Amino acid sequence: MGLKKEELDYVLVPLGLAVMAVYHAWLLLRVRRRPATTVIGVNAINRRIWVRHVMEEPSGKHAVLAVQTIRNNIMASTLLASTAITLSSLIAVLMSSGGGGGSSSTTATASSNDGGLLPGAPLVLGATGVPALSAKFFAILVCFLLAFLLNVQSIRYYSHASLLVNVPLGAWDDGRGRRRLRPGRAAAVVYVTDVLNRGSYFWSLGARAFYFSCPVFLWLFGPIPMLVACVAMVCALYFLDVCKDWKEEEGGGGGGDDDECVGDERAAGRKGKGAEQQV
Repeated sequence: MGLKKEELDYVLVPLGLAVMAVYHAWLLLRVRRRPATTVIGVNAINRRIWVRHVMEEPSGKHAVLAVQTIRNNIMASTLLASTAITLSSLIAVLMSSGGGGGSSSTTATASSNDGGLLPGAPLVLGATGVPALSAKFFAILVCFLLAFLLNVQSIRYYSHASLLVNVPLGAWDDGRGRRRLRPGRAAAVVYVTDVLNRGSYFWSLGARAFYFSCPVFLWLFGPIPMLVACVAMVCALYFLDVCKDWKEEEGGGGGGDDDECVGDERAAGRKGKGAEQQV
């Protein structure tokens, strides 16, 4: 009977992980090929438009709005990072004290006498011994530590963007004429947009780490709840990640113009870099 319980963990847990991995691989491919049909891609497009609108304002009246907007993002990332490191500390203390399968004599005695840490629990199917429980707590700890690191990186990029977005585009003029003016400004907009998008991507990955911790936490009650949670989360994330409204607009020609504008900006940035090297 113990072997069958372990086989459930060996089969159902990798299956749940595979479901999550396949979905996110599909999402990554869709974001790269058809960004206007995903929420991540649509948000990236709108951030680029917003950065260009803020930086091209000659009077600088949008500078305060830009700083406040990015500050709100920094506060959100800080909250998630603080929550993640706090939960990681609690789990680490729980594991070291023996509640997560540590080396305390009480836990070891209970495990040897009853065959597991949760003996006779009808809802828990799968391995319930000390090593299995240690692996489960360690998986939860990894999720929260990963969320902490990703949100720290998000704060880093948002901090850079809060300064770069307020640099006036006129400062990119070298005073030698207007040949390098437009490429330099386009390169500035592209660079600031990339920094801001990276901050948002890291924030999204940090939030995904929090999402993934829910199925891992349900793994404490067995591999079956973990698999069900993975499937349910993939279904919920699909409706949160796919954007069908912008897909219809893209068919009308809106997405093509936007992609063409992105290509013009990046081409202008490359021309500006080549002119600077020649000088």
